Amino acid sequence: MKLLRLAGLALALVIALLFAVFVGDQGPWYFAWVVGTVMIVLISGAGTILLDAQEENISQKENTP
Repeated sequence: MKLLRLAGLALALVIALLFAVFVGDQGPWYFAWVVGTVMIVLISGAGTILLDAQEENISQKENTP
């Protein structure tokens, strides 16, 4: 399992290095764009989970006598 994790991290490192080489001076802009997109997806996913938990909690309170 550790070998698989190490291989995944090595692949991520190679992709990051190739990305840095190909984008050149535009690197910081693309980095900010990628990080921002990932953060938006994670925050919206967390918001969806919280909304679902709130709705489930409300429905359980309504069904309790």
